[in-house]
Amino acid sequence: MPPPGAARTLAAAQLSNSIGDGLYYTCSALYFTHVVGLPATRLGLGLTLAWAVGSLAGVPLGHLADRRGPRNLAVLLSLVTAAVVATFLVIDSFVPFVLVTCLYATVQSGLAAVRQALLADLVAPAERTGVLAHLQSTLNAGLAVGAALGGLALSNGTRPAYLAVFAVDALGFLLAALILLRLPAPRTTARAAAHRREDGTEPRLAVLHDRPYVLLMLINTVLLLRLPLLSLALPLWIATRFPGLTWLASVLFVLNTGAVMLFQVRTARAVTDLPSAARLVRHAGGILLVSCAVFAASAARLPAWATVAILLAGAVLQVIGEMQHSAGAWHIGFDLAPPHRIGQYQGFFGTGVAVARTLGPTLVTVLLVTWGVPGWLLLGALFLGAGYAMAPATRWAERTRPVRSIGVNVPSGVSSN
Repeated sequence: MPPPGAARTLAAAQLSNSIGDGLYYTCSALYFTHVVGLPATRLGLGLTLAWAVGSLAGVPLGHLADRRGPRNLAVLLSLVTAAVVATFLVIDSFVPFVLVTCLYATVQSGLAAVRQALLADLVAPAERTGVLAHLQSTLNAGLAVGAALGGLALSNGTRPAYLAVFAVDALGFLLAALILLRLPAPRTTARAAAHRREDGTEPRLAVLHDRPYVLLMLINTVLLLRLPLLSLALPLWIATRFPGLTWLASVLFVLNTGAVMLFQVRTARAVTDLPSAARLVRHAGGILLVSCAVFAASAARLPAWATVAILLAGAVLQVIGEMQHSAGAWHIGFDLAPPHRIGQYQGFFGTGVAVARTLGPTLVTVLLVTWGVPGWLLLGALFLGAGYAMAPATRWAERTRPVRSIGVNVPSGVSSN
C-alpha cells in the first residue's frame, strides 16, 4: 500500500474493486455457459461487442470528469457498476446478457479514465508513476484474493455459489464508492477553469485531433496485446500441446500476480522523466520478444520437466516486460497530456486496454494456437517494433507539447484524507 493519504484511499478502493474482479473473471465464463446456458460462441461474441462499445466511453467520460470534477463521477460510476453486476443475477438469455455486458464494459472503461483524472487531482506529477505502481500491486493482490475465493465457488459448482460471486462483486464496487467518498470534494479547479476558457478555442474532444498522442496510444495498444497471453493464449497453448500439464496455467498466473505485487513498485523507480520512461518501454519490447521466443521453444519435443522449465522461464521474462511496459507507459500517458485535460487524455490512452481486450483474443489465438512457433515469433517482433517506436513518438509529442498544453497547471492540492 502507498503511504497514508489520498493515494492510500485510492488503493483501498482499488483493492475492493479488484477482489470482486478476481471473482468475476474466475467464474463468469462458466456461470454464463454452464448455468445460464449460453453457447461459448455467443459468450465470446457478446464479450467482443461489449468491449467494443466500452472502448468508446473513456474519452467522453474523462472529458466530463475534467469539466465537472472526477471524485463525484468516480463515486457515481462505482455505484452504477455495482448495480450492473447485481443485474447479472437475473440474466437468463443472450440479448439481456449483451445489453448488460455492454453497460458493464462502458462504466468500467469510464471509471478507469475518471480514476486517472482523480489521481491527477490528488497526487503531485512527480509522484504519479510511483502511486500507479502501488495501485497496480494492490490490483494484483485483490485479483489473487478474488481468484482464490472464486476457486471455492467453482469447486462447489452450484447456482447459489455463482450468484454469491456476483453479489460479492457488486458489494465490492459499493464499498469502493463509499471509500472514494472519503476523499475531499474538489473545489473549482484550475483545470475546470481552463476548460471553460478554452471551450470556444479548442475542439471539445481535443485528444482526437492530437496526432502525436494518437500515435502513442496506438503503439501502446500493440504492447497491450500481452494482456490475453496469460489469460487465454498460454492456457490454450499448454492444453493443445501438453495436455498433461494443464495445471501449469494456474501456476503461471500465480507467478505473474505475485511478481507484480512484489516488484512493480521497484520497477517503477527507474522512471524519472520522459526519456527514462521511453527507454524502459523499449527494454520491455525486447524482453517481450525474448519471452515469446522462449515460449516458442517449448514446442520442441522435450521431457516434461524441461518443458515446464522453459514455460516458467518465458513467464518470468513476460512479467518483467509487463512491469517495465506499465511503468513507462503510465509516465508517458500522464506527462504528455495537457494538465487541464487529464481525464479526456487518460480516457483515450486507456482505450488501448479495451481494444486489446476486444481484438487481442482473436489475434493471439490465430497467431499462437493456429500458427504455432512462427506466430510466437511474429508477436514478439510486434512487441519489439512497438517498444522501439515509443521513443521517437514520445519525442514528437514532447516537441509539440507547448502548443497542445496551453492552460494552467493544476496544483497537486491534496495529500491526506
